[in-house]
Amino acid sequence: MNGPSFDEHDLARLDSLARLDATFGAPKQERAFHLIPFENIKFDATPTYLVKGLVPRVGLTVIWGPPKCGKSFLTFDLMMHIALGWEYRGRRVRQGAVVYCALEGAEGFRARVEAFRQTHLAESTEPVAFSLIASPMGLVADHPALIAAIRHALGHVPPAAVVIDTLNRSLAGSENDDRDMAAYVQAADVIRNAFTCAVIIVHHCGHDATRPRGHSSLMGAVDAQLSVKRDAADNIIATVELMKDGEQGHEIVSRLETIEVGIDSDGDPISSCIIVPVDGGSRAKKAPGPKLTKGARIALSALHEAIAERAVIPPASNHIPPNVKAVTVSQWREYAYRKGIASSDEPRARQVAFQRAHETLLAAKLVGVWEPHAWIV
Repeated sequence: MNGPSFDEHDLARLDSLARLDATFGAPKQERAFHLIPFENIKFDATPTYLVKGLVPRVGLTVIWGPPKCGKSFLTFDLMMHIALGWEYRGRRVRQGAVVYCALEGAEGFRARVEAFRQTHLAESTEPVAFSLIASPMGLVADHPALIAAIRHALGHVPPAAVVIDTLNRSLAGSENDDRDMAAYVQAADVIRNAFTCAVIIVHHCGHDATRPRGHSSLMGAVDAQLSVKRDAADNIIATVELMKDGEQGHEIVSRLETIEVGIDSDGDPISSCIIVPVDGGSRAKKAPGPKLTKGARIALSALHEAIAERAVIPPASNHIPPNVKAVTVSQWREYAYRKGIASSDEPRARQVAFQRAHETLLAAKLVGVWEPHAWIV
């Protein structure tokens, strides 16, 4: 059977097509990754903070503490300083719009705003770049709608900070489920990337008052972490526990001052509180702990989690503190493996990663080990 025949006109058309392709080329595929040559990698001196030493300009910040410790009052006060561009306890502040999702005690929050207004803004008529969202939300399902609402309200001026207060009220799943928490962190990351902003999550502690409640994947994702607690004098102490690109250990000392904001329909006074600095508002920085590697942070988090779930009190010994809660080193290792201490699941890589983290934490005097037991110092 004879194939199709080509005459001189067909050959001429083919030749023209070949020349066009050589000139313009085939459509180029979009590259997934862009490689920056070494000589083009430039240092960026743009400030990396919203509140220097406390809140990074972009990233995830967790402010956590037990109930009634004042963490929401402190967070609101901190955000108002960002919205107004006011220096915060002697620290530089980059001014920007704040969106505050008050999902717990919204009515009390309105009184809190009024207390701040009467105390600090009574003579001011200038607009304040602060917006409140009091509607219920599940961050995983609702973050696209939240982003759309912020864009609609703020227009071309993106927020500098979006606050979620609290994690518990914005999580539809379980704080202890790794998949639920991973999805929550991913939703927070989408908000961060949408606006190139800080996302601040207010969170509770659990039965173990030494760490935020729930699965530790949240701790592994944060760029900054502040703990809030009350001392014996009822002062509110905020401590910088983690700052990826800064110093740790700084403390901010405050107290609550009651302000009467109005009268209810029964003629009784309505009051709320404002945050007031104590002794200048800051304490001398504690001697900072060593900067931990990612592996050491994961191992420390794993030990906290293992002790919370499987702790025992070891027999009396000269080498182990009395009544200390401990787990076996094998149990600690198991939790560290489960939390992904190594970048590979290869047994040797995991062994080496755990051993290095184990040695780092011992040297930093953050853990104690007397075989077979391990505990938090």
